[in-house]
Amino acid sequence: MLAAGSQIKTPQIAVIGGGISGLAAAHQIVEMHPESRVALFEAGDRCGGVIGTENIDGFQIELGPDSLLKALPWGVGLCHRLGIQDELIGTDTTHQKTWILRSGKLQPLPEGLAIMAPRRIWPTVRSPILSIPAKLRMACEWFVRKKTEYDDESLAAFARRRFGRETFERLIQPLVSGIYMADPEKLSMQAALPRFIEMEAKHGSLIRAARDTVRQQKKRERSGTATINSGMFVAPQKGVGRIVTAILDRLPDDSVRLNSPVRELTRSTAGDWKLIAADGQPEYFDGVIVATPSDKAARLLTNINKPLAVDLNSIDHSGCVVVTLAYHRNDIRHPLNGHGFVVPAVEGRDIIACTFSSVKYANRAPNGQVLLRVYLGGATRPHVLIYEDDEVLSVIARELNPLLGIQGSPTLTRIVRWPNVMPQYHVGHLELMDRIDDAVTKLPGIELAGKSYRGVGIPHCIHSGEKAAERLLEFIAARESSTGQTQTVPTSTGNSS
Repeated sequence: MLAAGSQIKTPQIAVIGGGISGLAAAHQIVEMHPESRVALFEAGDRCGGVIGTENIDGFQIELGPDSLLKALPWGVGLCHRLGIQDELIGTDTTHQKTWILRSGKLQPLPEGLAIMAPRRIWPTVRSPILSIPAKLRMACEWFVRKKTEYDDESLAAFARRRFGRETFERLIQPLVSGIYMADPEKLSMQAALPRFIEMEAKHGSLIRAARDTVRQQKKRERSGTATINSGMFVAPQKGVGRIVTAILDRLPDDSVRLNSPVRELTRSTAGDWKLIAADGQPEYFDGVIVATPSDKAARLLTNINKPLAVDLNSIDHSGCVVVTLAYHRNDIRHPLNGHGFVVPAVEGRDIIACTFSSVKYANRAPNGQVLLRVYLGGATRPHVLIYEDDEVLSVIARELNPLLGIQGSPTLTRIVRWPNVMPQYHVGHLELMDRIDDAVTKLPGIELAGKSYRGVGIPHCIHSGEKAAERLLEFIAARESSTGQTQTVPTSTGNSS
């Protein structure tokens, strides 16, 4: 964080990548030092990356993620600083059910289950999702010894060790796959789900830890300090794309360059960075934030630091297909009294999950209509990405229609393919990140940002971009201070830690 009164000349900064991480970085630079010259290079014809909101015939369609997790402060915090905090709405708290597919039928997720931490035992005991032997094995988790040496392990290994195979396959895997679209045999617990490692280390049992959470909540309720449950997620009323447009409104008019893929990045003889984009003209910058997926960052940095590029290129990514469908409400027999369902891999289906979008958030569909979002693909179903549109719709008709009792045809369809957009935090990812971070610190004036590194959600991406901007401004201030070419820079906004 820049200290009060730090000195810096007018910096020339390039941001490569116009997704939410790059946008957050550019916004942070302009907010902290409005005199800066920021040039944001985006290879495509729009900013936002996987974030995008469309309005078609009264339907509000999200092309990618549809929510901000409130527990992480960076997303909601940015909305406050953008002045759109009053536009945030919560999810429908009267219909919060989630279902899990079991043997071709949708079964309600046991109440109080938080991925791997059942806060209430009886709903899980009564649930038909697990067999009696699986329930008995799950109950034994209370007595499973905790690990004494916390080397990294996969989600599958951790979950089977604590709860057994069936609970992992039927409950834990589908709930996590909806977040990371990962292969659970490879997904790193330390990188993706460290909270559960901490729970095991502190309490010896995840069930015991969850029960302690319930006791603490009841204690807060008795003392009057408990917060009212308003749901875990929020979103702008006009869709998540509103965050993108709000940032763009704050950036200088000439700072965003669309259809401008960066072809080359090299260190100049003067010590700054030479960048060549689509027009072929070299430009020079005091610092560069590379906010692209790690494989694209690797291509830019290969000639600068080959071992770093190799490490960046080793981060795998999976993809998915998102299909938005509108129906007349009368054409669906299911009550739709919840937010959606998830599908375990052992069910052998192409659908990963389905969100009831017009139930989850208000005003997403006209009266008498409903909006659904279906997710297909992920690391364990990569073949879905090569399906043609008619094949995708055929899969949905075969797998979705019987589950929800859909009788009519959709009144609207929107198919979006997102290949290689979800980074896979494999076992050992944090060690890999330590190597990457160490290599980047030895490249003065270069910063990395994005979801490939230390968090995949929108708030994590925002935080990544903002911290990269702060570090870069701090570096430029220190460098210019040593040469005597200085200009006062305001203090950090204090939104990051």
